[in-house]
Amino acid sequence: MDSLQDELNRLVGLAASGSSIKRKFRMSASARARIAAAQRVRWAKVRGAGKSAKAGRKLNAAARAKIGAAARARWAKAKADGKKRL
Repeated sequence: MDSLQDELNRLVGLAASGSSIKRKFRMSASARARIAAAQRVRWAKVRGAGKSAKAGRKLNAAARAKIGAAARARWAKAKADGKKRL
């Protein structure tokens, strides 16, 4: 009976003690370098797209002043109502 159990464990991949056999996966340095290079290219595409999309989106001074004035007016009203947050 024990010999059948040992044979079954061997076929299933279990050691005689019942624990599973762990095998280490080793990746070559060249494979790791290829993966890292591909990831750098992917990140460069993401970063490049983000910078070019935001490049032309600047407010002029008049628009910034208008937004600032509206924010100051909102805060002045909130403080007059006794609020500490909007």
